[in-house]
Amino acid sequence: MESLRKLIHDITEETTLITATLSQLRKREGATFTKVQIKPVELKKKIHYQFAYVHPNKVVHQNIPAEEAEEAIMRLFEQTFRQGMICTPDADYQILISKKYKVSILTKSPTKTTADLAHNRKKKYVLEEGHPISFLVELGIMNEQGKVLARKYDKFKQINRFLEMVEDVLPALPEGRPLTIVDFGCGKSYLTFALYHYLSIQERRPLKIIGLDLKADVIEHCNQLADRLHYSNLRFLVGDIADYDELEQVDMVVTLHACDTATDAALEKAVRWDASVILSVPCCQHELFNQIDNEVMEPLFSHGILKERFSALATDGIRAKLLDILGYKTQLLEFIDLEHTPKNILIRAVKSQASDKEQLWREYTAFRDFLQARPYLEKACADLLPGAKDDSK
Repeated sequence: MESLRKLIHDITEETTLITATLSQLRKREGATFTKVQIKPVELKKKIHYQFAYVHPNKVVHQNIPAEEAEEAIMRLFEQTFRQGMICTPDADYQILISKKYKVSILTKSPTKTTADLAHNRKKKYVLEEGHPISFLVELGIMNEQGKVLARKYDKFKQINRFLEMVEDVLPALPEGRPLTIVDFGCGKSYLTFALYHYLSIQERRPLKIIGLDLKADVIEHCNQLADRLHYSNLRFLVGDIADYDELEQVDMVVTLHACDTATDAALEKAVRWDASVILSVPCCQHELFNQIDNEVMEPLFSHGILKERFSALATDGIRAKLLDILGYKTQLLEFIDLEHTPKNILIRAVKSQASDKEQLWREYTAFRDFLQARPYLEKACADLLPGAKDDSK
């Protein structure tokens, strides 16, 4: 049965299944269904496999997550059925299993070309599936035929969601000269490579991107990958956000999951560089938790879990307001589905003219004082804010 398992593994891993039909019962006595039909469907933005169990007078459906499909199909072959027909874009496979579990796999010309995901229309992504993209292949998200691996589909969607947000702000980036982009706390750099591919290769924008992180082994790996991909204007450095001073002008600053006030340090750098675009996904918001206090909010603040969540939201609200005062149009956007992680807010700030800095400042200080907060970003940018030196003592 190992040859059959390998076939099923490859098909489910690479999400190439179009349809499958399992039939020819091993034992008819006691059987409640006579065959099973299988097809991929998209539910809640994730690939599942729909198993349709055909009974004499009804059909019962079961939707199984992609990562569980291999075992579910193999159990049916091992315990219930002796035949199967599996259709993929490359070939049809007829499965024949003897009473002694000898497996024959006959490969035939394909009869179907695409899978109908039934529940949802296919989403058009910035990076399209079906065409191999070098950095996605290197990162193990795609195979060499351009098929996204099942276990990496969430990462593929996250990358595309990020690039959709970048696509929206392209008009705000300077033209007529090379762009300079810094990614603070780049980590394994999935999104850094995606950003370089999208802007340099797809959009043909001249640019250089610098990724900065504290982990030397991660940085070494990223530089090696950039060399293999021939991304000549992408380089990675070991360093701390607060200490980085190599550049005098930066057009876009990206900071994803920089911990606590490291996010604020990156935002300050971006503001002082007068960056046209800032993209930030904060992480581990601890600063305000021990600061905020207000009797009116006691029903909420007396519960640690609620205070922690409120503190994180208040921190991002404060950051957004300060960026507005500092000359940006700021949006807070959902970055990753809630089911994957609670750290799903992306701050997207685009350089613009503030409508009324004094009014924005009054709104900000009223909220800050209500919470008795002393935000890092305000203190760091005190010389750029109206009245900050007096109000933040």
